[in-house]
Amino acid sequence: MHLRRIPSRGLVFFLATVPALAIAPCLCAQSSSAKHTTKSAPSSDLDPGSVTNGVYRNKTLGLTCKIPAGWVLRTDEMNAQDSETPKDSPTENAASSAGAKVLLAAFSRPPAARGEDVNSSILIAAESVSAYPGLKDAQQYFGPLAEVAKAQGFTEDEEPYEIAIGTRTLVRADFHKDVGTRVMRQSTLALLSHGYAVSITLIAGTEDEVEELMDALSFSAVGK
Repeated sequence: MHLRRIPSRGLVFFLATVPALAIAPCLCAQSSSAKHTTKSAPSSDLDPGSVTNGVYRNKTLGLTCKIPAGWVLRTDEMNAQDSETPKDSPTENAASSAGAKVLLAAFSRPPAARGEDVNSSILIAAESVSAYPGLKDAQQYFGPLAEVAKAQGFTEDEEPYEIAIGTRTLVRADFHKDVGTRVMRQSTLALLSHGYAVSITLIAGTEDEVEELMDALSFSAVGK
């Protein structure tokens, strides 16, 4: 089944703005070592999670993500951009009505800061499966996701495949994009949980760096 809906506003924004990632350049940087709680709109069935001492935890998903020291968080800012997007804008992507939200947005440097290397990044987003009639498994979610990635200049390395992380089996897809003399590497993991399609997108300059970010993820058993 070919699903036509584009993935969540947070993921589309993330893919559409790399490598510049110009998210509100006047915002102040926040250290991942400081206690920080995301303020995504709460849901009765999906906890937005929180970051404490550089570790993101989401009890609903049983997910833990260690954020590298010195990284900056932009979760609230990305969600605020969604809420401020005019309803008649073609880029709105029905984020609010579809229940889309960014759970975590973390960057190796402030998104507006220029640098020679790739701005390594972690984005965790969730979108209500009701936005995708007929969506039964995470593999299907990569149809529209791959369309977005391709439109932004990314090339898919191979077909999506299953990967086990802790107690969970997710679907993973890997992409790359030439950016001048550099190559941007992106890996996205997806799972369906509690009525949401959850995506975890990791971007870095090398495959080894992506794998290091992948190793920082863990899942523990939770109730369905």
